[in-house]
Amino acid sequence: MGNNLNIDAVKSVEAASQEAAPATPARNYGGFLKNNMRDYGMLLSLVAIMAFFQIMTDGTLMQPLNLTNLVLQNSYVVIMALGMLMVIVAGHIDLSVGSVVGFIGALAAVLIVKYEMNFIAASIICLIAGGIIGGAQGYFVAFFKIPSFIVTLAGMLVFKGLTLAILEGQSIGPFPAGFQLLSSGFLPDYFADDGLRLTSLLVGVALAVVELIVQLRSRARQTRNGMESEPFGFFLGKLAVFSGAILYFSYLLASYKGIPNVLAVMSLLIVVYTFISNRTVLGRRVYAVGGNEKAARLSGIRTERVSFYTFVNMGVLAAVAGLIFAARLNTATPKAGTGFELDVIAACFIGGASASGGVGKVMGAVIGAFIMGVMNNGMSIMGIGIDYQQVIKGLVLLAAVCVDVFNKNK
Repeated sequence: MGNNLNIDAVKSVEAASQEAAPATPARNYGGFLKNNMRDYGMLLSLVAIMAFFQIMTDGTLMQPLNLTNLVLQNSYVVIMALGMLMVIVAGHIDLSVGSVVGFIGALAAVLIVKYEMNFIAASIICLIAGGIIGGAQGYFVAFFKIPSFIVTLAGMLVFKGLTLAILEGQSIGPFPAGFQLLSSGFLPDYFADDGLRLTSLLVGVALAVVELIVQLRSRARQTRNGMESEPFGFFLGKLAVFSGAILYFSYLLASYKGIPNVLAVMSLLIVVYTFISNRTVLGRRVYAVGGNEKAARLSGIRTERVSFYTFVNMGVLAAVAGLIFAARLNTATPKAGTGFELDVIAACFIGGASASGGVGKVMGAVIGAFIMGVMNNGMSIMGIGIDYQQVIKGLVLLAAVCVDVFNKNK
């Protein structure tokens, strides 16, 4: 009698499991989307914003010439956003990056134009100077425990003043043609074709293939190790969107002048920082320090060094951005870099970084930077004044932070 009851109970459980089985994928998809809305929400927002301005500008937004300008106009913001993301994830902020951009541009102009130094040697000196600037500020933050807001606010004022002093209140330029290629040059084309830059198109195809291989290998590794991965439908959809976007944009750029040099530099930095943040000990330590500094210290992480290195890194990337911006303007001006820190910080927060630290992704910061860039470009094409542009950008930033706070409290 007891055995029959046990058998009936087992059958009842099996039947209930079989009935519930079809609903499992739906729950998995719904739960995954809910838990990863921060990442997918930003990507969908960028697509929606681009579609909106493509319609409102009668197709001007996606013209090859405008896309090239969009890349050139936002390259330095994207590059600095990579460094700012590390700073924010570590639980700090850097308000001085705009002034550092202006200072490095001024230093490059003095060395190259005034003292006629080789632009490669001058660029190396400028990168070292950026690292020293970041290290000096990071030392006060990490080892003297002075709030980063105060230290970098002081740095913003100091380097703005030093820029004026170096330039003596005047603009210095122009730069040599070789230096200008950093921002205005394009990848050389090795195939003769009047209508299409085949080299740039092949580079885009290669990038799409590499993206496919990397993503497939990553998913296979996660599955093999029993790690939770995104549902297969989402995985295929994301892969198709990214690969298709790379091919489409490569074709559009190839139909004009090809891939800009600065885009190649920017893409390389994105790959490097994605690897650092996802696959290295240093990257994991940055997230650990930002998530819970006390717990990170107790686990053996030298939190002061981690914070210090994030500011050194930020200084170097600000120097890279300063060189690119100076090359694009073909001159160094006292007002260069003004307000850049706001665009960079906004890009990180819009891209999903948390104001309390410990949360944020490289691709999120890149997407956030392009959201800001597409909005600026689209509103300018539509003839919206700079006054209302600032209002709209401010509201978008506030909305992004509100979403972050809501998700955290929830």
